[in-house]
Amino acid sequence: MRNKTTYTCQNCGHKTARWLGKCPDCGQWNTLLEEREVVENKKTRGISSSGPVPVTEIVATDEERYPTGLQELDRVLGGGLVPGSVVLVGGDPGIGKSTLLLQAAFAIAVGVGKVLYVSGEESARQIKMRAERIGAIHSNLFLIAETDMTVVERVIKKTDFSAVILDSIQTVYQPDISSAPGSVSQVRECTAMLMKLAKGNGVPIFVVGHVTKEGALAGPRVLEHMVDTVLYFEGDRHQAYRILRTVKNRFGSTNELGIFEMRGTGLTEITNPSELFMNQRAANAAGSSIVACLEGTRPLLVEIQALVCPSGFGTPRRMATGVDYNRAALIMAVLERRVGLRLSSYDAYVSAVGGVKLDEPAADLAIALAITSSFREQPVQEGLVLLGEVGLTGEVRNIAGMEKRLQEAAKLGFKICIGPKDKQIQSMGIIEYIGVQSIHEAVEAAIGGKG
Repeated sequence: MRNKTTYTCQNCGHKTARWLGKCPDCGQWNTLLEEREVVENKKTRGISSSGPVPVTEIVATDEERYPTGLQELDRVLGGGLVPGSVVLVGGDPGIGKSTLLLQAAFAIAVGVGKVLYVSGEESARQIKMRAERIGAIHSNLFLIAETDMTVVERVIKKTDFSAVILDSIQTVYQPDISSAPGSVSQVRECTAMLMKLAKGNGVPIFVVGHVTKEGALAGPRVLEHMVDTVLYFEGDRHQAYRILRTVKNRFGSTNELGIFEMRGTGLTEITNPSELFMNQRAANAAGSSIVACLEGTRPLLVEIQALVCPSGFGTPRRMATGVDYNRAALIMAVLERRVGLRLSSYDAYVSAVGGVKLDEPAADLAIALAITSSFREQPVQEGLVLLGEVGLTGEVRNIAGMEKRLQEAAKLGFKICIGPKDKQIQSMGIIEYIGVQSIHEAVEAAIGGKG
């Protein structure tokens, strides 16, 4: 072993032999810090292997999973917790990450076995106070307040735990590395140690990660590449609802969604989020439409609201919340050209209600009808759901998962659906289906002639 001094970018992890004011990789200023790290013999690192094996001779078996006790968490994990997996959970401060994982630790302790909760930010007494508040007290739940990774490693190896929770990766350190906790070298090496512990002992490990002010996980991007699953816990601290979203999962599908409500006794699962998003919708309101979106395998009914009003300035203002701004601008251009709406002198504001972020093209038709409804000051038909992608020539295109979307709409009492013309969809008979070929036909079917 020998000591090596490098300058490492704290934003992207780029290394240089000398200090630079600007990182040549990510372009950020004053992010390179001097770090001394121990370089081990390459022969001692890596995964031991007897050599390459033909893929036809490898026995593939399904990964064993066990439930975490929280159905919404199981959903975003792909059906349960896989032994030996490392799950990274990120989110804004105070959003409820520690509460979520403490509830999961309690459920695993009750149903599976011993769970270790390692905290580098709070004392064991503080964690117990939270556990008492949310009712997460059990003899199989072990707490330790420690930041030294060598101590954590000894504790994990000493006892056969069913799961380990580390809160957070930015607070722990390895004594062999001289840089401060949270630096690129510390985060990378501590994560590598956790991966080795998880794979070697077959214990699943949850890791909490801080986020930057832009909402991305703090530390090097290699942190997200190393772990098996990345979850984002989102929501407004001033509102009760929280969304747990999968952005990476080696053992399941991505873009899954879990929804919780924050209460005084902890997080409560929302098993029917569509009803939650619909219960406060105003009846016969202009500028409102409903879309059945698909988040992973879960269909969700979401209200799209639009407000179109005359602009008081030379350049009209455009704003979008929960939907892609560029997509909304594109749809407004199509409406102006293909439907004849003179939107060039009007401000337009588009929002997805409930804090949901819609990034699939299936919401195009609902956005278009919400804007048209607000512009004409005429509500869309009552009990109507809208589905379809809108093209630049004004055509309405097919989307995937139509059966799931229509079944969710029918379950909540919607009677009519306007979407792309397709005989197979019309023959399903789930609800009344009106097939259209263009956005002009959809406007005529949903609102009627000019008001």
